[in-house]
Amino acid sequence: MITDKKDGKCGDQLQQPVKRKDRKGNCNMKRRRASRNKLLIFTIPLLILALIIGVYYYAIKENSSEQNTQGKESPIITQPSGKNTVDSKNERNSNLEKLVEETFSLSKEGKVPNIPFVSGKTERKEVNQEWGKSDHISETAKGRYEEYKSHHATIGYVDQTVNDIRSYDSELQNISLNDIKKTGGEPDDIRYYKDSTHDQIILVYHENTSTDLLWVLPVKTEQEPNPKVDHISLFTQIEKTPNQQPQVEKPNQQGNQSISAVISKMSLEDKIGQMILAGVSGTTMDASAKKLISQIHVGGIIFYKNNFETSAQAVQFVNQLKAGNSSSLPLLLGVDQEGGRVTRLPGGLVNFPPNKQIGQVNNPEFSYKVGTLLGQELKEFGLNLDFAPVLDINSNPNNPVIGDRSFGNNAEIVSKLGVQTMKGIQSQNVITTIKHFPGHGDTSVDSHLDLPIVNKSLKELKELELIPFERAINQGADVVMVAHILLPQLDKSNPGTMSKAVMTDLLRKQLGFTGVIMTDDMTMGAITEHFDTGKAAVESVKAGSDIILVGHDYNNVVKIISSLKTAVQNGEISEQRLNESIERIIQLKRNYSINDTKVESPKINEINHSINSLMNNYLH
Repeated sequence: MITDKKDGKCGDQLQQPVKRKDRKGNCNMKRRRASRNKLLIFTIPLLILALIIGVYYYAIKENSSEQNTQGKESPIITQPSGKNTVDSKNERNSNLEKLVEETFSLSKEGKVPNIPFVSGKTERKEVNQEWGKSDHISETAKGRYEEYKSHHATIGYVDQTVNDIRSYDSELQNISLNDIKKTGGEPDDIRYYKDSTHDQIILVYHENTSTDLLWVLPVKTEQEPNPKVDHISLFTQIEKTPNQQPQVEKPNQQGNQSISAVISKMSLEDKIGQMILAGVSGTTMDASAKKLISQIHVGGIIFYKNNFETSAQAVQFVNQLKAGNSSSLPLLLGVDQEGGRVTRLPGGLVNFPPNKQIGQVNNPEFSYKVGTLLGQELKEFGLNLDFAPVLDINSNPNNPVIGDRSFGNNAEIVSKLGVQTMKGIQSQNVITTIKHFPGHGDTSVDSHLDLPIVNKSLKELKELELIPFERAINQGADVVMVAHILLPQLDKSNPGTMSKAVMTDLLRKQLGFTGVIMTDDMTMGAITEHFDTGKAAVESVKAGSDIILVGHDYNNVVKIISSLKTAVQNGEISEQRLNESIERIIQLKRNYSINDTKVESPKINEINHSINSLMNNYLH
């Protein structure tokens, strides 16, 4: 059989002989079919594979597309919502800012938002007519408080006049610490209050001469650095009439008389007596002490450590003096209770660290609380005047008299802590005495022994020594004690306690002090070694002092009073000059509602517990 080599395969498969032409055509067709079959065998899997890849790729693409679509659509959905949130927040901030501004603005008129009454003017009957009966009434040392829950307010009264409006309004409680300072700036004063349930900071803004706006907030913490308002208080100082205080009935009681009316009825001797703060000897009321309060009618008594032995004896002595006072004016009863090495009170009271250590802690809240407890100590013993705080800057390491009694050598620290200690003492209704003006810190001589000289210009004093005193005066200092220091660049001849340049020109006129000026003890060596005490007292009153401190010896008191009386009688001192001092002294006593009420035994254990707790919190 003849085959075509080319088509041999095809030919081998033929079962029947055919013509060559037909055989060739069939063979080609078979080849084409075989090629197609081969192609299909390879192509179909490839197509399936391609299909799988395509489906997989499409799925990924769809998923990606969906994600992209969601990503693109998200802003479209949230943008209006976010814009609304921002707008809402801006609107809220704007409303809060307006509320803070409104609160500050209204406070200048004696008002607070959403309350119709005026602090210092509205009478209690008007409040009762407008709001009806209160939900709760409480009586405190500062007056009567009535709570109105539905109005979120508490109203305080002195006599029958509104003097404190406290608002707990929910809108005000949205205001934060930063909101207040943004509108009101830094406060004029900062106070603190803490008990078992509260730990608060109080920002005080002086809105006018008699009214303060107080913002009360929780103390800021790391968790809450910008706390929100708990409540506000608009407090107006109203002179409380003496018949509102429990007082020992005495002849010639001044009652509701004006100060000028009281002065007009005083004899010359009574006026001079009020300008003396005298020391007494012994631990009971002897003949000399009795004469001081029943005949000379001194304005007050200073006690030293040797006057007090036990707490029972001290209280008995204080009560004897109060009962024996025959003047129509109550006694100032003072003591040097600074803490540290200068303390006078008996009974085993836990002592405070010296001011130097408190300065190292450098915490205004701590200083305020120390002051509060110092005030409580005096109050427990029936005393009302603390010769503290020390505002001297300890700038001279060789200073023999100040040293650790100072808060330090830094004017800012001394100012800040000194003012807070002063405020703490005042919070207990105890009068403060800032000392030793114009600054005893840069002396190398103890004025108890001799007369120190500070050769500084007024400009130099203003750059350091005067800073704490000026701050304290601006924050409501009651009494300034002037030091026996010679300042040749201000007054070449007279120490501060006898210098018009220091007391009148500097303290009164330049620093604007309107309170009581008191001398340091005129029986100290700085005076007795260089001056006659009688003449020194006369010069002191002529120069501007209101109270002459005579710490030792009844005979010194008699001599000084005699010298002052002679100076008035011969025209060296006018009686009008005395009247100016008497007015300031009476005003001081009225401001603190001073009275000669008997006191009971002091609660030493309670005070010691408070002192120990305070020390543990801040010193350990």
